[in-house]
Amino acid sequence: MRPIRIGAGAGYSGDRIEPAVELVEDGGLDYLVFECLAERTIALAQKAKLHDGKAGFDPLLTERMMAVLPGCVKRGIRIITNMGAANPVEAAREVARTARKLGFAGLRVAAVTGDNVIDVLDPASELLERPGTVASLGNRIVSANAYLGIDGIVDALNMDAQVIVTGRISDPALFVAPLVHGFGWRRDDWAMLGQATVIGHLLECAGQVTGGYFADPGFKDVPDLARLGFPIAEVSADGCAVLTKVPQSGGRLTVATCKEQLVYEILDPAAYVQPDVIADFTHVRLAEIEKDRIAVSGGSGHARPERLKVSVGYRDSFVGEGQISYAGSGALARARLALDIVAERLKLTGVAMAESRFELIGVNAVDVRNDTVTSHEPREVRARVVARTDTMQDAVRIGNEVETLYTNGPAGGGGVTKSAKEVVAVVSTLIPRASVAPHVHIEVA
Repeated sequence: MRPIRIGAGAGYSGDRIEPAVELVEDGGLDYLVFECLAERTIALAQKAKLHDGKAGFDPLLTERMMAVLPGCVKRGIRIITNMGAANPVEAAREVARTARKLGFAGLRVAAVTGDNVIDVLDPASELLERPGTVASLGNRIVSANAYLGIDGIVDALNMDAQVIVTGRISDPALFVAPLVHGFGWRRDDWAMLGQATVIGHLLECAGQVTGGYFADPGFKDVPDLARLGFPIAEVSADGCAVLTKVPQSGGRLTVATCKEQLVYEILDPAAYVQPDVIADFTHVRLAEIEKDRIAVSGGSGHARPERLKVSVGYRDSFVGEGQISYAGSGALARARLALDIVAERLKLTGVAMAESRFELIGVNAVDVRNDTVTSHEPREVRARVVARTDTMQDAVRIGNEVETLYTNGPAGGGGVTKSAKEVVAVVSTLIPRASVAPHVHIEVA
């Protein structure tokens, strides 16, 4: 049985589009996967759907399909993506409309649903990241999406869908599903599913494994990052894989880039809990067999969990922010004075803040341990005030107080920006597997 070639076309919602087109044209793919759904993304998508029943899917869905569908249809490459976000059915309809515009009438597009569990969520279910239960969130909940596994995608592939659009599905499952479909692996072959999860985890962030988020000039050099190529996995029926990329693309694939991605977001390498398997990464082996070709083997796993993780989105608070710049001699002292003035003004005017930060970008905004400048005084400093509030009115007043520094603060302030927005936060809980049922809906272009 020949290997299956899977390309990673995106590692997040706003990712570059050209690398996916390059994969389609020169990657020799069987499948192109777009992983575009972060935890917070789906909560925001659910919020958008509340305002418009036809919204709630990835904003770049149409643009991505316009770019890759012609090549995928021509070469028989099947597309799998979680760009459906909060509205997979409407996303599938949009893909079908796009296909018709491109002249591909008859294209089968599947929507995988069933991840929306807001109506069956148990109020007594404990929250994972903090004390409390689902009930403690009251009427502020806007979404509850369970992490589905491979089942819906495999069903859609069996129904001859060429494009499959899902909502919340575990990231590795997007890559595991075509392997299970193609090689006919058993759903309880935990060792094989564990190895497939290793492959999916290496691919899921796309450019991160080919040198993106890796480069450190002089220490970890990566060539041609402006043309970073995205990864391809050549997977054999025994689960062993070779990771590579299109030869002329930028970036590097090395054992080091793969190691960094392998430990990304892993809490316990011996028990990486996924809907389809509890994967074990502790015996993974990576070997460079030639330039930009890394062999991956040794992944394993144990029986899948009986409860699935659920991301619960809820209206949490509001955030107000204001920034202003100071440059030249005494910039640091003037910026510090600006922060002191805003702090006092917010106190005088009674702005209630649940949490706040007063920081000097370039001095202590990221490295909060360092509030002193020992070697030299910066030539420019940007003062930033950000605070979490219970009302939008108070959030707006944060930026307004920064703006008034123009004529009420230190000399030479400029470039004010300000914003205020509602915060939709995400917290996790668990739900019995039996309460979740994936479903496949087919649209024909």
